[in-house]
Amino acid sequence: MPLTVQPIPNEPALVVHNTIDTLVIADLHIGIERELYRRGISIPSRTKKILDRILKLISDHSPDRIVLVGDVKHNIPYISWQEQRELPALLAAISSHAPVDIAPGNHDGGIDKYTGEEVTLHASGGFVLDGVGYVHGHAWALPDVLNAKYMIMAHNHPHIRFIDDLGCQSSESAWIRTTLRRNDPAFTNCYRNHGSADPQVILMPAFNDLCGGVPFNALDPDLLGPIAVHALEIDDAHAYLLDGTNLGRIGDMVQNHESAQTV
Repeated sequence: MPLTVQPIPNEPALVVHNTIDTLVIADLHIGIERELYRRGISIPSRTKKILDRILKLISDHSPDRIVLVGDVKHNIPYISWQEQRELPALLAAISSHAPVDIAPGNHDGGIDKYTGEEVTLHASGGFVLDGVGYVHGHAWALPDVLNAKYMIMAHNHPHIRFIDDLGCQSSESAWIRTTLRRNDPAFTNCYRNHGSADPQVILMPAFNDLCGGVPFNALDPDLLGPIAVHALEIDDAHAYLLDGTNLGRIGDMVQNHESAQTV
């Protein structure tokens, strides 16, 4: 079977088909409720609902392997009591169905204390599995990740912002498909001795819908991480809603968005 990357309709998750089938999820942010509580917002733990959604995806797609593209946990620099209680059970439940690989994110410090035998924690620069590179995106990717056919990233929680005729704004989670700008000085300085990387880059929406996100069609989106800031082609990137709607080129959406604001 040729290598294919297929987003799951109406879910912030995808399946990679190659020699094995891999279920890919990003930005669970288990324990985010604790931060919201400190800000005066009281929300019961939603970890069980997140786990139930993941188990449903596992049941539907029977993956041979599961990849979590970073920020499995939320609180930094410490681990909250909620994470201490819920992370081991969540990872054990997921890994009981298939081996789990984690491309750690900037929120994942200390998560190694809670991973079991069937969970592999990789370096912050990511890893390659079955022909696909995975990296969270808060750090530069390892050269092998860039040289894969596909590079799957997270970290930015991509959204697309909409403005109606009355000027009211809303945003929705989105997939971003793009390429690399290899002529940026920071990029060339980092990878000058590692060939010409040209992967198809896919930015994943956050699985936890409490996270918020970056509106990629803003005039000057506040992108996160060195790859997104220095190496992603944004204007020519294409955005897709979770239901599969192709919104087209982001550069065109930025122009339309700014025109709507000035009408």
